Order: sequence, then C-alpha cells, then structure tokens
Amino acid sequence: MKDAMYLSKSSRLLMGVVATLLWGLMGCAKTQDIPKEPEKPFVRLLQNESINSRLLNNAITYKVLLPQNYASSKDSFPVVYLLHGFGDNQSAWIGDGLIQYYADKDSAANGQMIFVMPQGFNSYYVNRYNGSYPYMNFFAYELVPEIDRLYRTRKNPQYRAVMGYSMGGYGAFILPMMHPEVFSIGVPLSISFRTDEQYIVESQNSFNSQWGSIFGGFGMTGQARITDYFKQLSPFHFLDQSNLTKYSGLKLLLDCGDDEESLHITNGTLHNLMRAREIPHEFRVRNGGHSWQYWHGALPEALQFISCGFSGKSYPENPQPVSIGNQITSSQYTLEDLNQSTIQLGIFKPGDYSLNSNSYPAIFWIHDFTGASRAENATKVLSLLNNSMVAGTIPNSIIVEIPIGSAEITSDILTKIISQVNTNYRLVEDKKGKVFMGNEQGGASVCNLISGVQNIFNGSFLFNAKLPTNTKAVPENFYYVDITDKSDFYQGNFDLFVDIRKNGNPYEYRVRQGSSSPQSTINGLNQSLFYLSQKLKNL
Repeated sequence: MKDAMYLSKSSRLLMGVVATLLWGLMGCAKTQDIPKEPEKPFVRLLQNESINSRLLNNAITYKVLLPQNYASSKDSFPVVYLLHGFGDNQSAWIGDGLIQYYADKDSAANGQMIFVMPQGFNSYYVNRYNGSYPYMNFFAYELVPEIDRLYRTRKNPQYRAVMGYSMGGYGAFILPMMHPEVFSIGVPLSISFRTDEQYIVESQNSFNSQWGSIFGGFGMTGQARITDYFKQLSPFHFLDQSNLTKYSGLKLLLDCGDDEESLHITNGTLHNLMRAREIPHEFRVRNGGHSWQYWHGALPEALQFISCGFSGKSYPENPQPVSIGNQITSSQYTLEDLNQSTIQLGIFKPGDYSLNSNSYPAIFWIHDFTGASRAENATKVLSLLNNSMVAGTIPNSIIVEIPIGSAEITSDILTKIISQVNTNYRLVEDKKGKVFMGNEQGGASVCNLISGVQNIFNGSFLFNAKLPTNTKAVPENFYYVDITDKSDFYQGNFDLFVDIRKNGNPYEYRVRQGSSSPQSTINGLNQSLFYLSQKLKNL
C-alpha cells in the first residue's frame, strides 16, 4: 500500500516535470511563432502635417516632400519653403505645381532637398498691420524651428530657401529681406505687389479685399492708402535707404512673364530699383502670363539657382553660349559698296539662291560689332541663321548686313540701301517678309529709323539695344525686344516695353541672363528664331 502510494506520488512528480517541460517547449514555440511588426513603408510626401501655432492661436497645416534617399541615409538636407498664391492653399505646389516631378527630374545635378509647403491663407506672408495675425513671425519663429526639430535639416540660413508664385512670390521676396538671419535665398515668381502709383489707383473692392486689411488703409483712397506700415514692407520704400548691407548676402532670382496684366510693371520697376541700389540679383522675363504653364518654365533654372546657393557657389554671370553649327562659305557672304558712300554692305544669299528665280524674304541687320571684329561676328551670326534655314527653322532669306561704323545710318542712307538691294537682288515685294534687326547701337538705330520705313518692314528685332530712357514705340509696329538683366541700357528697353504695352503694339519681350556682348546677341537671336520665322513668312 505504501509502495503504491509512493509510486503514485513519483508518477505525479514525473508527470509534473514532463508537463513543465512540455509547457516550456510549447512556450518557446509560441514565442518563436509571433510575427515581427512590419516596418512602416517610407512615405516621401507627408500630406496632412500641422503645427499648433501659439502666435496665430490656430493649427496651421503643411505638406512635406522628403528626398528620395531620406530613409536610406543619415544625411541632413537643405530646405526649400514653397509658398502658394492668393486664393490657393498648401496643395497647389503638389497638384498644379508638379514640384515632385521637377525636383526629381534634375536631382542628380541639383542635389536632394526637403520641400515644405505651408498653408498661407491670404496673408501675403506678413504680419497684419494691427498685430491681429502675425503670420511672418509664425513662419520665422515657429514653423522653421519646428521643421528643424522634426526633420534632418541643415540648420543654417545658407541652407534655407523660399520660392513662391504671385502672392507667394511676394512672400519669397519679403521673408529673406526681413529675416536674412533665417533665409538666404529667395525665388519670387511673378511677384504680386504694387508700386505706389499702382496701389493708389487700384479699384476699391480689390484694394479692400487684397491689400487694405493687411497693410492698413482699408476703405481709403488715393495717397491715404500709402500707410507707414505699407512703406515698411514695400521694397519701393525700404530699399530706398543709404545702408543696404544686410541684403548683400542674399541670393535672389526674380522671374515674371511679358504678358502679365500689370505685374510686368511691378517686377520690371523692382528690377530697375535693385539695379540702381546695386543689390545683386537675377531677373528673367519670358513669354507668358500668370499661369502654371509659365511657372513650370521657370522651375528648372529656379532649382538650379537654389542648388547653387546651397552649395555656396556664385551663380554664373553668363549662360553657356549657344552652338552655332557649321560655318557659312565665303561664296554666301560678300561685301558690296553702297553707292555714293563709304559703307560696305555685307550680303548673304541662301544656298539655293542661284538655283531658281524665286523672290526671297530679307533681314536688314544693322550690325554693332563692338568687342569683336566685324568679319568674325558677322560670320557667327550668319552661320547661326544659315543653319536655321537649312534645318527649316526659318525660311531661306537674304540678309543685308549694315555695319555701324564712322558713318551714322540715317534715314537717307537706309533708303539708299533698301533701293540698291531691291535693284540687285530678288526680294519679296512690299513689307511682306522683310524684317528690320539691330544689336547694341544698331538696335538704337532701328528704333530711331523704323517710323520712316514702317511700310517696308514687317517688324523690328532689337538685341541689347542701347536705348535711352523714355524710348517710345511706333504705333502698330511689331517689336521683339531682347535685353540682358545686367545691361547698362535696361531702363530704356523697359521704358519701350511699357510704352508698347500701353499702346497695344504686337510684341515679344525678353530679359535674359548675362551682360551685353557679341555672344549675348547670338544667344538672344537664337531664342528669337520662332518669331523671326513668323515675320519672314508674313504671319
């Protein structure tokens, strides 16, 4: 009986040990079978971020586009703040702006950047005049530190840029100007702002809804709208001071289309003022108006400009020279004396001229070859045009080169030139297919002479023309005005452009990178070929 009880206890003990071992084994198996929590996928575009602003007493939403290699690296990145326009919101740069496409397209050359797109309401990105909504303070003192805290950013003004369009263009200008200790780079696209003259004549409804509630003067008219607070935030006032050293380290690129309704005046006048005050900047004017189509065209250079600033490099003074292609042959370009004068005309005939009896369109080019030899520069220009003819970009045409030298090109001399060329060569009749072109001082001559020969030429093409201030347009004449942003004669060209717009002339207006030079004329001519072709075809 005792033995039975003993065996029973032993069995129970053995069974307990076995059970414990089995439970342990089962526990190990169970632990090993628990799946690991999957890693969260990397999301580049963060759509619904927000910051609780103490200054604005509100939550401000924003979007963030992270670099492609953000998750796979431990690098820190520079930041570009993207500002939307009046009536838009923080989604604009992702949707219509296509910023991810443009950022990725040239990322190998420009490097990786973080893009932050905050909700700006209709604040113009400044503090309201009465202190009720200090948006600029929020941006500089709350948003930027929050982004630096949450993301691997490079926490230095050199690595912060602001880019925006329209109202956001003003923000991209005013934020670096007012806070150079936070931002070093600004890219304003089609800055929406007003000169004093524009501000005063703004319609009452537009003034009240867009300006008065922010800068003060709500309901006011005339000079009363120019409040002290408006002056503090207007570049047409705060740049008119003796000491501008705090702006000297900023890198600024302004870009505005030639078809803007009124901003062409604002932006061009601002460029003039910055030139006069010797504030370094880049300025561009291309074909287009107030649209994403125009701003998309600005983004490749804008991102290159920002990248250059992030890397601490100086932006190139001049663009790369265009490729001219094959040189013309000596048989295509000959010199011919102008009767009863000391002028030798250069005559270019297209390759098929001797093969038929057709009449040809013609370009009369008043040639200023300052900085190069006449033959060298003429050969380059004529080669570019000839290669464009061969490619079918422009129609085969006769080119009459008229050198600017000791003899001034007067209306009498021009009349003789036209008569002699019409007699000796087969040109289309009347003004169909005839273009008047000039560069540097030659461009000024074209401007002076066009009124007397407007019935002969289908348009005027001016490249870095040395125009005096207050140059006026000849009514109904087509103008292609091309000027570099560092030209000493920018003001005269801008005055001509403003008068062209005022009079309703047909036109194209361009402001390009660089300084005046023979090469710059060639670069500008290359960009004009589409419009040159239209006029030579009488379109």
